[in-house]
Amino acid sequence: MCRPASQPPTGREDIIVSVTVSQRLQRVKPSPTMAVSALATELRAQGRAVIDLAAGEPDFDTPGHISEAAIAAIRTGQTRYTPVEGSAALKQAVSGKFRRENGLEYDTDQIVVSSGAKQACYNVAAAVLDPGDEAIVPAPYWVSYPDMIKLADGEPVIVAAGLDDGFKITPRALRAAITPRTRLLFLNSPSNPTGAVYTRAELQALGAVLQEFPDVVIAADEIYEHIYWGSEPYVSFAAACPALYERTVTINGVSKCYAMTGWRIGYAGGPKSIIGAMKKLQGQSTSNPCSISQAATLAALTGDQSCVSDMCRAFRERHDYIVAALDAIAGMRCIRTDGAFYAFPNVTGALRDHGLVDDTALAELLLRQAEVALVPGSAFGAPGHLRLSFACSIATLEDAVARMRRVLG
Repeated sequence: MCRPASQPPTGREDIIVSVTVSQRLQRVKPSPTMAVSALATELRAQGRAVIDLAAGEPDFDTPGHISEAAIAAIRTGQTRYTPVEGSAALKQAVSGKFRRENGLEYDTDQIVVSSGAKQACYNVAAAVLDPGDEAIVPAPYWVSYPDMIKLADGEPVIVAAGLDDGFKITPRALRAAITPRTRLLFLNSPSNPTGAVYTRAELQALGAVLQEFPDVVIAADEIYEHIYWGSEPYVSFAAACPALYERTVTINGVSKCYAMTGWRIGYAGGPKSIIGAMKKLQGQSTSNPCSISQAATLAALTGDQSCVSDMCRAFRERHDYIVAALDAIAGMRCIRTDGAFYAFPNVTGALRDHGLVDDTALAELLLRQAEVALVPGSAFGAPGHLRLSFACSIATLEDAVARMRRVLG
């Protein structure tokens, strides 16, 4: 074998190095939403005019007063480490937010600020799960929950709720899923991918079941809290079920309601023991979240909130349009929901009409022929559905619907 002069023989040409990743990581799947977005980007690079409705990201700019606070933080030298769990000022603001908006009392030592609500969700799983422990995940679910549980050496237990149930699990289904190994329940309301929101009465009914199982921790993911237009006031799980306050970790953040996805700030409030474990994990993994993003979040939580209601009004208008438009497409059935910025139509009729094997095949058909990127429902534990993000203009949605009609009839 010829070798450049700059690379002398090693005498070890017969040795083949094989490096494998951990079994834990091999259990985890790549993000389906990122995979669809990557394919959409590839098609755009080929000159295709793809409409990407796969990613869950507001199309609004971060409000000006929030960005200005970040710029001021840079200019005043707020560029050093903060405490692992977030600055004192920001934790105080988070505590005030929980008290003011959710009726929840969390002292600052019950709060941790993370690099996105996603990190907070993972840290909860890692904090409470041991190998072989089970964590209940209602389906349709946000794609990361099952894999976070697996990374924490737990076992996800999926509890399905269909379109006819409003995509919400019942107390009976919850009770049937709990075993002696159950340690965690993820509850996401408003929901990604469906937009479903649990009412106070529905949360209380689930809470009544959970009171019988004192070893179960509830991770209440409320990141879409302010993208909500239900007929009754929004309520946090811990506020609806105060008897479970000591077993509930309330997770939120600024990505969705303040259009701050790239700033990567989430936060959680909960029992000192669990929050302390989350801080310990954060201290040995990422340390503190970005100091500049923390300054921006402080402005977001304590400043003018009219930007939040303005964006919510736009999302509701888009929701009203897209649900009706999708429901009118042959082979689709779509219901109204009360929050988030996703539609989740059932497409089993379209699969039958076009002789397609599953929702992945339909998503690929729509991407290649209609040039509209959607995410298969199977990625969310709900085969026979598609997820569509309406975090874009009405004009874009109208174009996407027209394209889908041309393909599906």
